[in-house]
Amino acid sequence: MKFSRWVAAFALSASAMNAISAANVTDASSETNAISSVSEDGRVSTAVANGLIAVKSPRDVAATATLLEELLKTRGLTVFARVDHAAGAAKIGKTLRPTQVLIFGNPAGGTPLMECAQTMGIDLPQKMLVWEDDKGQAWVAYNDPAYLLQRHGASTCTAIEGVRKALAGLVEAAVIP
Repeated sequence: MKFSRWVAAFALSASAMNAISAANVTDASSETNAISSVSEDGRVSTAVANGLIAVKSPRDVAATATLLEELLKTRGLTVFARVDHAAGAAKIGKTLRPTQVLIFGNPAGGTPLMECAQTMGIDLPQKMLVWEDDKGQAWVAYNDPAYLLQRHGASTCTAIEGVRKALAGLVEAAVIP
């Protein structure tokens, strides 16, 4: 995905993810702690806030999660679970917009991270959240690998670069129209 400019903003507010998922964000706001990748037409395509990378999907939640699951399996990763939070909410009489989490991993990717910092095991296996915002837009989010390095005090861990590329590549493949 190619983007024309990066927009940086500061101090995360409670509505930061709503601001990130707004259909037309064209400039920085001092009320969000986000970095957004903005396409030529001024629409937010990618956003980073509080250690999460979120990318718009042209598909609905179910189709995006299904495509991601297929891509994960095709690339040799194990999908441990697919959690449908909206279905869980319905079981107790509550309503959530479509929200699914894929939990996946591979020892070849996770072990080197835990060699850098054993505590990284709390963030493994990896997860991707696919959800619909209040405007009906589907998004894919995952933990920013740079954030994980910071969180676990492993700033010199070179193994994260492969994980970063793999995650970004999976999401990019899933959101291509």
